[in-house]
Amino acid sequence: MRLHSLEITAFGPFAGTEKVDFDALGADGLFLLHGRTGAGKTTVLDAVAFALYGTVPGARKEGKRLLSDHAEIGAVPTATLEATLGGRRIRIVRSPEFHRPKKRGTGTTKQNAKASMTWLDGKSQNLTRLDEIGDAVGAALGMSADQFFQVVLLPQGEFARFLRADSDERGNLLERLFDTARFGDIEEWFAEQRRTSAAALESSRIATDKLLGQISTASGVAEELDRPPVEWAGDVLESARHASVDAARTLALAREVSESATKELAALDATRQLQTRRELARQQLAEFHAAASARDALAKELEQSAAAGPIAALAADCARITSASEAATREFDSVRTLFERTEGSSVVLDALAVDRSPDASDTPEARAVVAAAVRQWTTEVAAFEELRVLTRKADAADRSARSLLAEHAAVEKKSSAHRADRNVLPEQIAQAESSLRAAVHAAAEVPALEAEWSRITSAVEAAIELAKTRKRLVAAEKAHHVAVASFNDARAHTLDLREQRLSGMAAELASSLVDGAPCGVCGSLSHPAPTRAEESTVTKDDEADAAASERRAGTIAEKKAAEVTALLRTRDVLVQQSGDRDSAELVAALDEVSVALRSARTAAEQRESLDARLTHLRGEDQRLAAAIADEQAAAAGLSARAAQMADDVAQMRATIAAAVDGTEGIDAEVKRLETLISLSSVVVERREEASRALLDMEDVTRRLDGLIAESGFSTAREAAAAVVSPARAQSIEKQLAQANDIRAHAEQVLAEPAIAAVANLDPVDTAAARVAVEDAQVRLHAAVAEHAECKRRAEQLEELTAGLWAAIDRAAPMQTKHDELAALADVVAGRGQNSRKMSLRSYVLASRLEEVAESASARLRRMSSGRYDFVHSDEAESRGRRGGLGLDIRDDYTGAVRSAKTLSGGESFLASLALALGLADVVAAESGGVVLDTMFIDEGFGTLDADTLESVMGVLDELRAGGRVVGIVSHVDEMRQRIPTRLHVIREREGSRLQLFAAS
Repeated sequence: MRLHSLEITAFGPFAGTEKVDFDALGADGLFLLHGRTGAGKTTVLDAVAFALYGTVPGARKEGKRLLSDHAEIGAVPTATLEATLGGRRIRIVRSPEFHRPKKRGTGTTKQNAKASMTWLDGKSQNLTRLDEIGDAVGAALGMSADQFFQVVLLPQGEFARFLRADSDERGNLLERLFDTARFGDIEEWFAEQRRTSAAALESSRIATDKLLGQISTASGVAEELDRPPVEWAGDVLESARHASVDAARTLALAREVSESATKELAALDATRQLQTRRELARQQLAEFHAAASARDALAKELEQSAAAGPIAALAADCARITSASEAATREFDSVRTLFERTEGSSVVLDALAVDRSPDASDTPEARAVVAAAVRQWTTEVAAFEELRVLTRKADAADRSARSLLAEHAAVEKKSSAHRADRNVLPEQIAQAESSLRAAVHAAAEVPALEAEWSRITSAVEAAIELAKTRKRLVAAEKAHHVAVASFNDARAHTLDLREQRLSGMAAELASSLVDGAPCGVCGSLSHPAPTRAEESTVTKDDEADAAASERRAGTIAEKKAAEVTALLRTRDVLVQQSGDRDSAELVAALDEVSVALRSARTAAEQRESLDARLTHLRGEDQRLAAAIADEQAAAAGLSARAAQMADDVAQMRATIAAAVDGTEGIDAEVKRLETLISLSSVVVERREEASRALLDMEDVTRRLDGLIAESGFSTAREAAAAVVSPARAQSIEKQLAQANDIRAHAEQVLAEPAIAAVANLDPVDTAAARVAVEDAQVRLHAAVAEHAECKRRAEQLEELTAGLWAAIDRAAPMQTKHDELAALADVVAGRGQNSRKMSLRSYVLASRLEEVAESASARLRRMSSGRYDFVHSDEAESRGRRGGLGLDIRDDYTGAVRSAKTLSGGESFLASLALALGLADVVAAESGGVVLDTMFIDEGFGTLDADTLESVMGVLDELRAGGRVVGIVSHVDEMRQRIPTRLHVIREREGSRLQLFAAS
């Protein structure tokens, strides 16, 4: 990450708009941000943090008030930052939530926070949503806001507190910086698994207890707690099985007794039923003979009804026919009256001389007269129908003429509209031709612009990579120099040891002498005064170790030299690709070419549509010209046809008027004639029907009189009274048949052999036998219930006992697995066999702190001239506090390890700064190796003496030499003497302002 520029408006103590050029400030790699206390030095860093993350570090974010009190009414607090994140240049503009005066009335209204993020390379979609911008910044930097505040903005006093904090406070900060939530999730997962396993084991135990209780309830036997559950359940099951066998024997015996008693009762019931049937049959025969006279009377009633039936039926027919004759006569009179009222009916009536009484003797002559009249009337109807058709034709022709006139008006209106449309086409065609020529010219420029865009894009990428390569080259050259120096030191050390060994070779040989053994040099068996080895004597192993170190140092130096050579080649290639131009200049050129290319592509993409539009306009002109000509011809034809149609209508109406002259009209005449035609035939038909009905009535009357005379009845009314209803006749026949059936059945029953056999026996009594059967049934039902209960109990106990054995078999491996899981969960949580009593999360934090301590110790030794370094402790602490987070100081002057709280003010600053830089290295590595090109150090230099300050500046020079831009926030005057590039924050009554002093 590298900052380029910052612009703040109405932000904190800054009332107006202030700009910071970080490219100019960081040109030397080190700059000073200074000013009076309260002027707003830290506010500049807050603006950077706010632009990136929408919040500010430390306790200041709790205030949530970033609008300047010095700003004008209505001013909007804004922070605009340009920076390179992950190799891509962006611009972020943010405004915080603030309250502004209402435009109407008094009071204030809240303005919500706003932000926008622009990718200056134009390769991604610009963002305006706060959450999307936060995700994009987090992804580019690879760290959260808390990590950024601790790594890039080293705040006032934060690391001094971290240095002196206890384990819990230090752990809280480390948890914010390093994402250990996943390790906490692992701890919680193990704890949850142990709870789940314990719950499953408890459920298994409860299930076993439940099964034992169910076995006790089902058997009615109390559980024996001093016996194993399986053994006790087996005994209970065996007892239930024996009880079931005994109940089966009792049931079989009760069933035999019940069956015997039932058979005896059945025999007695059969004899009693035969005696009952014989007595009933005798009673039925006696009743049949007693009702003989009543049955004879019913039979005579049926005979008289049968004789009177034909007379009653013929009398009913006579009454019906008489009524029909009277109705036919009335219908004839009605039709004749209606016919007489119609004009023209006298022709038929006079010719037929029809009187008031119907007579069918002249029917043929009447039909001939009616046929002649109907033919005459039909001819007249046809003539009037032709006139009606001619009237409809004249009406249709009149409507057609009016329709032609309306169509002529519509064609004229459409032709006028087409002429108006065609008048504007010449100007539109000229404009389309001009636009098409411009689009063709733009399309011709696209290939050249695309080639230029590709060339500048490659140059921009090469320039960005060149800046990174140059930084890596500086670091590689420095590492190479260090490696060469280490190799030279190792080689000199090897030569020194070899020389020292040669000087002490006599002592080395003397160390191998053994009393009684010959000397390897002189062969003597006595060794009176062997040379003694001194403390500084060099052995062969020492020389071998030094030679190995020399070889390793040489290998490292060669590797570093190869890295420098590779980077030099890469740099030369990138210089050639980028033209050694500044990336900002190339980006500006790329923006200019991109705008031109987009404009040319847009114009080129419109070429086809413009060509199509021109073709459409020309075709539209031709189409309108043809349409106008067709419409003029159609209008002339329509006018001529309408005139001809009007003449035809006039002639037809004159013909109709001449034909209907002197009449009421066509419809009235047609209706009169149709009425005469229909009624003339109806009169004759009704006359014939009345005559036939009169003849039928006379015939039926004669037949009825003859039938009455032959019967024994005096009148038809008397005969009708003797006829019984069908229901009565059916009832009498049914009574007679039932009586005969009862008699036949009774005689048949008395003739049966079994009935005859019991005729002389005494009446049978079944009460005693029935009581015996009921007693046997009671005992049988009790035996069945007892057997069913014993069988059910045995089957239930077998099922429960099998479930108990299965539950006990399942519980054993569950208990083993739970014990193993509980032990592992205790270890992960820092309990049980965990000798350090350190949880997994604490272990990870301790590991991270150890890395921080190692990185910070290198810088602390450098700043303290080799006196101090950090000591990390992973021992468990007392009173339940988390272990592994101890951090002490080793004093090389005394060799003692002591608490960081014993350091002086200046020493605490050195330790805090070293710790902050070490933490920055570890967090950057944790975030995926993000390159942090810019960082700030806020206050603390006033506590250092001149020598220590010199050491600290040396460490900062190392950071700067590594490619970083370091900004120091301080009001110490000596810092202004040492750092020429400065950003001065000037506090004034109307608000603070910024002034840049760049190195000359």
